[in-house]
Formats: sequence, C-alpha cells, structure tokens
Amino acid sequence: MQALHAFFNWLNGIVWGVPMIVLILGTGFYLQFRLGFMPLRKIGHGLRLIVKSRDRGDARDGEISPFAALMTALSATVGTGNIAGVAAALAVGGPGALFWMWMTAFVGMATKYAEVVLAVKYREVDDRGEHVGGPMYAIKNGLGRHWRWLGTAFAVFGGLAGFGIGNMVQANGIASAMHNAFGLDTWITGAVLVALTGAVVLGGIKRIGAVAEKLVPAMCVGYILCVGVVLVMFADRIPDALALVFHHAFNPTAATGGFVGASVMLALQKGVARGIFSNEAGLGTAGIAQAAGATRDPVFSGLIGMMGTFIDTLIVCTCTGLAILVTGVWDSGQTGAVLSASAFEAAMPGVGKYLLAVSLAVFAFTTILGWAYYSEKCWGFLVGTVCEKPFRLLWTLAVFPGAVLSLDFAWLVADTLNALMAIPNLIALVLLTPVIVQLTRDHFERTAPLGVTPSAQRG
Repeated sequence: MQALHAFFNWLNGIVWGVPMIVLILGTGFYLQFRLGFMPLRKIGHGLRLIVKSRDRGDARDGEISPFAALMTALSATVGTGNIAGVAAALAVGGPGALFWMWMTAFVGMATKYAEVVLAVKYREVDDRGEHVGGPMYAIKNGLGRHWRWLGTAFAVFGGLAGFGIGNMVQANGIASAMHNAFGLDTWITGAVLVALTGAVVLGGIKRIGAVAEKLVPAMCVGYILCVGVVLVMFADRIPDALALVFHHAFNPTAATGGFVGASVMLALQKGVARGIFSNEAGLGTAGIAQAAGATRDPVFSGLIGMMGTFIDTLIVCTCTGLAILVTGVWDSGQTGAVLSASAFEAAMPGVGKYLLAVSLAVFAFTTILGWAYYSEKCWGFLVGTVCEKPFRLLWTLAVFPGAVLSLDFAWLVADTLNALMAIPNLIALVLLTPVIVQLTRDHFERTAPLGVTPSAQRG
C-alpha cells in the first residue's frame, strides 16, 4: 500500500506539475491566437447570450436550454476550489497567486470555448434519443476511428475520477464543514446528502439541469453578497490588496507573520494550478454538459460555455481572494477553508464562519450533481446507456462513505486521474483547431450585421 501511495504521489506531481501547466496554458494561448483573441473581445457578447439562452428551443436539438447546460457546467466547477482552493493558493503562493489565476482564466476562456464547440459539433444521439457529447465523441467523430482509443482513455479517466473528485471528496468536504461549524455528526450529513443526491441524480440531466439553473445562480449571488459585506467593511484596504496582487505576481513574497515566503515561480504555479482545478478549462468536462443544450449552432454554445470560466474564476475566485487579502489573514499561517472562514469572521464575528460553511456545503453539493452527469456520460461512452440506472444508484450510495471516511488516498488517486483527462482533450483541441476556427469564422460571417466583421475572425 505504501508503494502504491508513493507511486500516485510521484504521478500526481508530474500531471499537476509544471509540464502540465505549460501544456494547458500553451494550448489555451494557441487557441486564443488562432481565434484572433475572439473570446476576450466577446466577453460582453457572451454575457448577453447567457440572458437570451433561457429559451428551451426545439426539443429535437437538445434536452435542456443552453442556460441550464451552462448552469450544470458551473455546478461542477463552482465548488470547494473556489473557497478552499483559492485560500490554499494564497497561503502557499502569496497574493501574486491571484494574478496568475486571472491569467489562467483569460487563456482558459479560449480552451473552454473550443471544448464546447467541438462537443456540440460532434455530439451524437444515443439509443434513448438523448444528445451526448464531450471530448470522447469529438475524438471519435472528429479525428476518426484510429483515434478512438484516445477517447476511450478520456472516458476511463473521467468515469473513475468522478467518484473521487466529484463525489466522495465533495461529500467529505460538506460533512467536515457541517461538523466544524455546527457540530453535526458526519453520518447525519452523509444520510441527508444521499437523500438529496438521489432525488436529483436519479432524474437524469433534465432534473439536474432544472435544479442547477435555479440553485447555481442563487448560490453564486448569495456568496458574492456575503463577500460584498467583507469588502464593504474593509473597503479602505481594497487598493492595497490589489497592489499586493500585482506586485507579488512579479516579485517574491517575503516571509511575514505565519507566511513562510514564496518565489514568483511558486506564486505562478499555485495560481495556475488552482485556477485550472477550479474552472476545469482544459479538462474537457464542460462540453459534456453543453452537448445536452438545445441548439444547432456549436459557436452559440461555445460563446455561452466560455463564460463559465469567466464567472468561476474572474468573479467567484476573485471574491474569495480579495476577502482573504483585505482582512489581512492571508499571512496567518492558516490554509484552505479555515483561512477563508477567518476572513469571513474578521468582517462578521460570530456569523462569518457559519455563512462560509453553508456556502462551502452548497458549492460542494452542486459539484456532486454536475459531476454525476459527466461521469455517467463517460461510462455511457464505454458501455452504452445500459449503465444509466446502475450508475445513478451507485453514485448516490457512494456519497455516504465519502462523508464519513478518511479520503486522503482516494483524493490523491482521483486528483491524478482528473489531471490525466486533460491529455486526450488537449491533443484533440490542437488537432481540430482548423475546425474550430472555420466554424467560428462561418458563424460571425452569418452574424456580421450584429457588428462583427468577417475579417476579425481571420488569422
């Protein structure tokens, strides 16, 4: 067992190390360049499309509205990484880590856009009449049968990683938060989670989408309002906090208080790694949800899908980071959710830690729902729709042991498999870039009267 643990520790250090970070950022920058930096230029357009995307559309074109598909994708990405992950990055990499999270998001918007475009372009209709897509189908239908093994590898990694990263680890985080804040026994939290998860997951994508499109906007707005209270209480420190972010992005952070100091490389590595972990740009998962959206235009879905990275990292993660910096707790020596709770307590004594615990629990619960769909479709690609009911039941039951058991090794394995998902996806993105560029060009040539010139898409 020790040897196996050591192996996964070694492998995890590689797949989440500098080479993977360079690969994900490099692919994102390459896509931004090939798209003429369209994802950055169209942020406003993307936000407007989100508002318009609530229309269910033609049932023959998808199972849920594009808005519900985006909320399903966000339900999986807006999770513990936005609270505990951001805090951990600042605790190890210093304030400069937040800057590199932002850079990851700007690059990752192109990656997320491309993933969704390919997922919708190459999606299929399964034997139950539902639309299915994602990197595995983009590889199979876009690159051809000789590359199917690569799609299979993605599906295996995603199907297995989901039970750890998207299920048991999230349940464990919820149980821990409820126990630490309210003294609730973990088995009670586990039992409640099993009931709630089953009530949603057993209904499939339509029920997951229906819950996500109501719960995700509410939880994001609620969390932003809570952070808003923190920022109002320490409004005079916001300029200094932003100055810290930009200064330490390019200069080492000296040891201070409980902070041991960090190099620029460490700030970059932690910021990028946590940014990728949070918004999942490069992992290919968002396309699985967006493929169920009712649309005939892959670019339309891509423009909506890329806003998930914008919302997740540039809004939610920034809120957490600024709250930690303005309250001055970032150098206390604490890390993870405890550090975030300290920031909330500094502004709202006696109440903050409870609000943080509830936020963390809701964020993690929605991650369980989003990843349920991702993993189900990975297994569906491998063995067909016959797996749906057994999978949903097994997924629901897996929540309980996740809540009550120690999961250090399970976390390590799942985190490693999660990163391995990126490799097949990034290969497909690079090889199918000409398809992405052509679809984008064709879309904006058709919509040129909206103010987009065809020439802007060339290059």
